[in-house]
Amino acid sequence: MSFCLFLTLGIFFSSSQPEYWGPETPLYRVLWVMGKEQPPHMLKVFSKDQVEQGEELVKFGRTKGPNGKKSPYISKYFVCTHCHNIEQEDPLLTSRNPGLRLEYSIENDLPFLQGTTFHGMVNRESWYNGDYVKKYGIAAKRAHKSLRESIQLCAVECAQGRVLERWEEDAILAYLWTLEFTLGDLDLSPSDYRTLNQTQQRSSSKPVMRRFLEDKYLKDSPATFVDAPPDKAKGYDFPGDAEIGKEIYRLSCMHCHKEEGPSEYKLDYRTATFRQLRNRIPKDTHFSLYQIVRYGTIAQPGHRPYMPRYTLERMSHKQVEDLRAYIELMAY
Repeated sequence: MSFCLFLTLGIFFSSSQPEYWGPETPLYRVLWVMGKEQPPHMLKVFSKDQVEQGEELVKFGRTKGPNGKKSPYISKYFVCTHCHNIEQEDPLLTSRNPGLRLEYSIENDLPFLQGTTFHGMVNRESWYNGDYVKKYGIAAKRAHKSLRESIQLCAVECAQGRVLERWEEDAILAYLWTLEFTLGDLDLSPSDYRTLNQTQQRSSSKPVMRRFLEDKYLKDSPATFVDAPPDKAKGYDFPGDAEIGKEIYRLSCMHCHKEEGPSEYKLDYRTATFRQLRNRIPKDTHFSLYQIVRYGTIAQPGHRPYMPRYTLERMSHKQVEDLRAYIELMAY
């Protein structure tokens, strides 16, 4: 990790000599020079220790605090990576296409999850978008334009945990800043890099180049809640592909329902398990494939672990039918 990550923006950009911008250059460094305002979640300075703390909080739910002692777990049930990847998961940063994302997930052996990736999270300008307001109400409205509020909402509501202390919040942000987009993520051509570097010395061209770069990625993550099919026995009006469903079962279902996963409801590859899943498909129960995918479950007193729903952008109707086709195939 480059030492320059831990300098303040003011110090880093104080040099009168332009630097060369290449594929490894953090995106926001370029956008800042091009005139983009600093986001509210910008950290003026952060250390390597903070990054390491943040990474441990994201992956393990606790870390060594400023007092030298292990912090209490954020949640007894979940860590961030149960629902979020930390790698790029969309082959096109300008599209939220679950079909393309599944192909990319299969190719790169990435979990196919309900939550959006932390890769490029700091480059977004809104969170808890769309129908999440229906689920979380005023808390989602506060989080919509605030990454800090989003982190807290995720810890308390999504993870069914506790409010983060300020140092924990800062540590997670420090780690997320190491996951920001680089110019290499934007699939720029050699000509684009030449133009970009020339623009450093052309103030009049900077707004145009800034818009060009910002058009290369989405600054939000849409979330559309959809219903289960009215006739679960019939399902959605798409033909299912069991080969695709096999990968969804592996990368999605088994991510949390494997033996060492966070879910109490365990899945495996036994015929008896698939028969149970198949037989419950047409029923109005959260053990039904359609019910659990589209509505998830809710946290309840005495049983706070739950399953988040898959929005339409995270799993398409066609993919649900693919998963059903695989379950039915394996049930015989």
